[in-house]
Amino acid sequence: MRRVGLKTFILFLVIMIACSDDFFEKLPPSAAGAEQFYNEKGINFLLIGAYSLLDGIGATTDGGARSSDGEFYIGSAGSDWLFGDVRGGDASKGSHDYDQASAGLIERHEIGTSSGLVSAKWITCFDGVSRCNDVLKAIANTTSASHEFLNQRSAEARFLRGHYYFELKKIFGGVPWIDENTTDYKQPNETDIWPNIEADFQYALAILPPVQSEVGRATSGAAKAYLAKSYLFQRKFIEAKNLLDDVIASGRYGLLDCFRYSSDMEHKNEKESLFAAQTIVNDGSAGINGNWGDILNHPLASIEGTCCGFFQPSYDLVNAFKTDVNGLPLLDSYQDVEITNDFYPTPVDPADAYTPYAGNVDPRLDWTAGRRGIPYLDWGVHPGSSWIRNSSFGGPYLPMKRNFTRAQKSIGTDNESWAGGSSAVNIEIIRYADVLLWSAEAEAEIGDLEIARARVNEVRRRAAKSQCFVKALDSNGQPTSTPAANYVIEEYMTPWTNKAYAMRAIKFERRLELAMEGHRFFDLVRWGEADIVLNRYLQVESPKRQQALKDARFIKGKHEYLPIPESELIDSSKSGVPTLWQNPGY
Repeated sequence: MRRVGLKTFILFLVIMIACSDDFFEKLPPSAAGAEQFYNEKGINFLLIGAYSLLDGIGATTDGGARSSDGEFYIGSAGSDWLFGDVRGGDASKGSHDYDQASAGLIERHEIGTSSGLVSAKWITCFDGVSRCNDVLKAIANTTSASHEFLNQRSAEARFLRGHYYFELKKIFGGVPWIDENTTDYKQPNETDIWPNIEADFQYALAILPPVQSEVGRATSGAAKAYLAKSYLFQRKFIEAKNLLDDVIASGRYGLLDCFRYSSDMEHKNEKESLFAAQTIVNDGSAGINGNWGDILNHPLASIEGTCCGFFQPSYDLVNAFKTDVNGLPLLDSYQDVEITNDFYPTPVDPADAYTPYAGNVDPRLDWTAGRRGIPYLDWGVHPGSSWIRNSSFGGPYLPMKRNFTRAQKSIGTDNESWAGGSSAVNIEIIRYADVLLWSAEAEAEIGDLEIARARVNEVRRRAAKSQCFVKALDSNGQPTSTPAANYVIEEYMTPWTNKAYAMRAIKFERRLELAMEGHRFFDLVRWGEADIVLNRYLQVESPKRQQALKDARFIKGKHEYLPIPESELIDSSKSGVPTLWQNPGY
C-alpha cells in the first residue's frame, strides 16, 4: 500500500478559504527534515495539508503534485459524484461514450481491479490518512507548544482521519487501519475498522469547540454529526439519535431560507453547513483550489458556461420529483409516467415548439436538474439538445447543484485553467438537512414516527416557500412573479402509524433533498436495497439510454463495494503473499 510522506505532499499544498487569510495559505516547497514541524507553526502547516485533501485533489499515482489527469481527479473528487450519484442511479456519466469512457464502466457496474478511477480514490484517501498521522506524530514530538493548542490540533487531525477512513470504509468495505503508531504499513484489511473510526470522532467531539474562529476547521457539532452518521451505517440507531438530538438542540444550525442556497457559493459556510471542503478561485492556483473534481460537470460553452457536459441527472431522478394532488411524492408509482422531455420517446428539435411537463412537481426539481422550457439559473430558458452533448447517451437533463450563475461567472469561477469550470462552490460534506433526515431515520427505526414526520416536514417546509420557486421569464428574459412550473409540495399532514410507510417516505425524502450530492449509492447499500433498487433502475432507464446502459446489471454481494486496486494488493505482499484481501466477486 502506498504511503505519501512529508516530503511528497509538501510539493503542492495550496488551499484557500474566503474570510480566513491566515488559516489556509499558500505553502512553499520544502525538503527539510520532519523536526522542523515540531512546533506550532509546523503543526499548522501539516494540518493544512490534511484539510487540503477534503476536495479529493492533491495526490497522483506517482506521488507528485496535484494531477491534471482526468481519470484521476474524476475518481478522487471529494464530492463523490461518480461513486455516489452515477453509481447510484441519480445521474449518468454524461457527455459522450468515448469521453472518459472508464467512468461509464462505473455507471454499468463493470469496473475492474486495475481501474485508475478506483486507484485514485484509494490513494487520495490514504494520502489524507497519512497527512493526519504526520500531524499526530509531530504533536507527540513537540514540547514548545501549549497543551491547549496540541489538544485542539490533535482533535482536528483525528476528526479528519475519521473522515478519510469513513470514505474508504463506505467505498471499499474492508480496509487496513494505519495510525500514527503504525510502523509496518503492510497491514491486513480483515478487521472491522468501525470502532477505530468511532474512536476518532469521539475523541474529536470531546475536545473541539462548538465554534472555530477560523472558518473551515472542524467543530464539535461536525464531529457529533459525523459520529452519528457512522452509527447509522452500522444501524446503531439509539446512539445516533442521541447525538443528532444534541446537534439539533444546540441551535447553532438551521436550514437556509431557500433550497437553492444550500449549493450556492454566495451562501457557503452559513448556518446549514456543518462541515465542507473549502474552495476559492482566481488565487493564482490555476483553478486547483476550486472544486476541481467537478470541473467537467458543467454545461457546454455554447451557453457561455464551461466544459464539459458530464454528470447529467437521470430520467429516473427527474421522474422522482413528481407529486400527487396532495403535494406528496409518488413513493411507489413515480416511474409510471415520464416527465415531458425533448428526447424520449420522441426527440424534439430545439427550433420546434415545446411545452414542458404540466403536472405537479416538487419545486426542488428545477434547482436540481436543468430541463427544457424552464429557466436554468440566470442563464435563460433551457432550449433543449443544443445545450446537451449527446442526449442519446447521457439524457436530456443538466446538473444544477454546485453550478454557478451567469452573474457569478468570472468572479466566482476560474479564469486561469483550460476549462474555466472550477468554481468557489464549497463541497458540502455534512449539511443540516442531512442531519434532520438522519434524525428522522433514527427516530423511525426506534419507534417515534411522529418525531420522524416532524423532521421530514421541516425539510419539506423549506422547499415549499413559494418566494424561492424558479420563476418564469418575461419577453426581456427577466424573472416574473409566476412560477416556472406547476410546483405543488405539502407536508405530511396525516400522522404516521406504519413504520414501513414512514421509512419509505424518509428514504424518498433523502433522495429528493440530497440528490446529486454524492450520497445515493451509499444510502442504498447501508439500507440493504442496492440490488433491488438499482436493477429496477437499470431495467427502466436502459431503454431510454441504451448506448450507455444496455445489458448493465448490479450483482448482489459484489457491487456494493469497489475492488481493492490490484496494484495495492501487489504492493501489500510479504514474501510474495498479499496482506490485503480482494473484495468478493473481483
